Amino acid sequence: MPTPRDFFLGPWRAVLVLGVTEILAWGTLFYPPVLMVPLIAADHGWSAAFTMGGFSLGLLVAGLISPRIGAAIDRHGGHRVMPIGSLLGAIGLVALVHADHPLAYLAVWTVLGAAMAASLYDPAFATLGRIFGGGARPAITALTLAGGFASTVSWPMTHLLIGAVGWRATYLIYAALLAFIAAPMHAFALPRARAAPDGRRLDSTASLAAVLPAKGLAFALVATAFAAYAFVPSGLAAHLLAIFQRFGLDPTTVVVIGALFGPAQVAARLIEFIFARQVHPLAIARFAVGVMVFAFAMLAALGLSTPAAAAFAVMFGAANGLLTIARGTLPLALFGAAGYGRLIGRIAGPYLIIQAVAPLVLAFAAERGSDAVALAMTAGFAIVALACLLLIRPQSG
Repeated sequence: MPTPRDFFLGPWRAVLVLGVTEILAWGTLFYPPVLMVPLIAADHGWSAAFTMGGFSLGLLVAGLISPRIGAAIDRHGGHRVMPIGSLLGAIGLVALVHADHPLAYLAVWTVLGAAMAASLYDPAFATLGRIFGGGARPAITALTLAGGFASTVSWPMTHLLIGAVGWRATYLIYAALLAFIAAPMHAFALPRARAAPDGRRLDSTASLAAVLPAKGLAFALVATAFAAYAFVPSGLAAHLLAIFQRFGLDPTTVVVIGALFGPAQVAARLIEFIFARQVHPLAIARFAVGVMVFAFAMLAALGLSTPAAAAFAVMFGAANGLLTIARGTLPLALFGAAGYGRLIGRIAGPYLIIQAVAPLVLAFAAERGSDAVALAMTAGFAIVALACLLLIRPQSG
């Protein structure tokens, strides 16, 4: 276990630094659009669909360039790549405030997409993989514990700031946080050297051998599993509470049920960190997606009542909390630490692309079909993810 000294002077300082900067990155770039988009659309006279489409474009861009970001972290380290992401985020948010033309608005979101690709979990995982090598799993889990509070901090803070100073000034404040807190922490506080399992520093060429080659069927199954699963949290985050309301649940009850997601997510990560560190990440991933599939089956069997909706929210949160960890730890366990940043980027690419299109696809399914069709489609993606994970054999390529 790391000592307090490790968190300030040793390699575990990376977890402390990234814990702060991930809350800032998620809290300023990813979560605010849910609250900002209606205000931006109203100010400019744009449709809500077009305005949210900018955010989807940003995620698409992030998915396309993530492999390059991961490779850059392999070569140069997170302390050189992630500050650029924070500065791009700051520039993009300032530009967003002044983007009055639709084309300018979309162009700004391409910049913000690049910022997200170099700021969110995937580059942070790549940075920890480069520092800790094959021993990065505890650090990745600890980081997700901190990052799990990003929405808890961001949404209330964004709501308060909008009410006090408006959406434009709020984004300028967020730009300042990225430029003057996140970027300097990335540049000057992230460790440069790698850490051996016993705490000694390693040279830049040290790595652990891969158990499986990072190509072929095994890699395709891992990438497909995470990409298919990406549809679930992205689609449900955009539509689940509205679906609950359309099924007849009271709006106040729906809000309370939605609030269960965050604590369940953090609780699952804490349990994994304390009790399941010796369990193979593949087993964790299979269990998590299995919980998600069971949650959909429960809704289909019992119908959508308040207890069923609450149970679904808890299971959804727990599953998503564990899968976020698995996105960082499963590739490390299966393919090793060599080239881990590029590997994470290759997996993140399709994940982010599916994440970008899921809300639009699910909205179309609910509008042209029904809410039941939308939920069944989402369950289908979870089943595909589970099937891919079950087909992976750690000891054979």
